[in-house]
Amino acid sequence: MSDLTIGSMTDDPTESVRLDPRRFNRHTFWCGQSGSGKTYALGIVLEQLLLHTELPMLILDPNADFVRLAEARSGAPAAHAEHIAQSDIRVFRSGHGEGQKVHARYVDLSPAAKAAVLQIDPITDAEEYNVLLHWDAGAADFDADEMLREFRASGDPARVRLANRMENLQVLEWDLWSRGAGSVVDVIDERPAATILDLGGFDHPAEPKVAALAVLEQLWARRESRRPLLIVIDEAHNICSPEPRTAVERALTEQLVQIAAEGRKFGLWLLLSTQRPTKIHPNVLSQCDNLGLMRVNAPRDIAELADVFGFVGEDDIRRAQGFAQGQALFAGGFIAQPTFVQMGERVTEEAGGDVVVPLRTDPV
Repeated sequence: MSDLTIGSMTDDPTESVRLDPRRFNRHTFWCGQSGSGKTYALGIVLEQLLLHTELPMLILDPNADFVRLAEARSGAPAAHAEHIAQSDIRVFRSGHGEGQKVHARYVDLSPAAKAAVLQIDPITDAEEYNVLLHWDAGAADFDADEMLREFRASGDPARVRLANRMENLQVLEWDLWSRGAGSVVDVIDERPAATILDLGGFDHPAEPKVAALAVLEQLWARRESRRPLLIVIDEAHNICSPEPRTAVERALTEQLVQIAAEGRKFGLWLLLSTQRPTKIHPNVLSQCDNLGLMRVNAPRDIAELADVFGFVGEDDIRRAQGFAQGQALFAGGFIAQPTFVQMGERVTEEAGGDVVVPLRTDPV
């Protein structure tokens, strides 16, 4: 077992800082405002996990920041580059570009999740919900057009209303659905070294959240297998809001709260990355035992972090207000004591670097 070298001490660049990989069997909170170097630094930790552990990772990637995790950077150590190249890293893309697609099966969703997607309330829309509850369709033979025809031909008013709802909302036309074919859930179940789901290219704003819900539901349903998985959620505020507004957001938040509270004993461990702690549901944030903190300026956020992560001194947390880009505080189970770090260099290519301002080559 090797510790994960992530950088050097801020007050002694000659001394390396290492994390204990065994302690990623606890939930981790990763925080830093825009421009702090949060995504680049997170990539360093994920690379180190690939290089020094056999812990499979699922990365929910809303901005396609990690889709090049399998590509070694020019100048990276040869041994590291070779290991990364040989690792089983699967990348699934959303949108209309090339590559394997993020696909899920509508029929695999729980009845409650199906209803959330269709904006069906179990009380207000009791008859339509009941149709969904008793509707049985196999993944292999599912055909959306045939289903709509059968519902309308049945003469059952509830089935007709459900068919109209599906058609009016155009839910069955989403690019997310595999329409009976393979699902990313099947791939994740194989436990590759890393499975990266680029969720940023879907046309409908609900599709990324439904994709995450489909995956998390199936992981929870299969939790008794106790097969370890680190679930990395970048820009986690999009998936784990403290104030979910839609039925899909509520279902997604409830599933994450359950995983945060009970998932550790089943080997389902979270790594949540976001800009502000106040944008994450408190019942998830409070379950995190590891902290990676980069620059955060807002006094409210500093106070929240000090309150939730009581094992870190408030003065240490306040130092985050003055961090330069790439500086971080690490604390919790994966490091012996709270430590201030200058993050190191990436091994792989960063896919989501900032867009630069174009300058004139012939200034006036």
